Amino acid sequence: MSYTLRTQVDGEFDDVVEKTIDALEDEGFGVLCDIDVQETLKKKLDEDFRQYRILGACNPQLAHQGLEHDLELGTLLPCNVVVYDDDDGVVVTAVDPQRLIGVADDDELDPIGDDAYERFEQVLESL
Repeated sequence: MSYTLRTQVDGEFDDVVEKTIDALEDEGFGVLCDIDVQETLKKKLDEDFRQYRILGACNPQLAHQGLEHDLELGTLLPCNVVVYDDDDGVVVTAVDPQRLIGVADDDELDPIGDDAYERFEQVLESL
């Protein structure tokens, strides 16, 4: 069973990153962190790696609802969205929030995971 939602996009890498950030904002997510893995691996290990960015996305309303119910839920935040170069284009993949929130084993959190899942689906469909 997959733990991500995924789409492949034609276009320039940096353009796809910007479109992804815009699409996340349209669905109520802010990007709290943007990790350039290619740059980090080059700097820290002198290793060449494909273009690869990790965007830490958070919807404040959903995060607040979850944290009000379970303070430990913060260990699962933010939700990561990854953009990377692939041989056939640019891949955008997001963690499946339903699977992620499922580790809390609390049915009362399921609606939050469902809402986040639907929003991530919209993000990927819009690309």
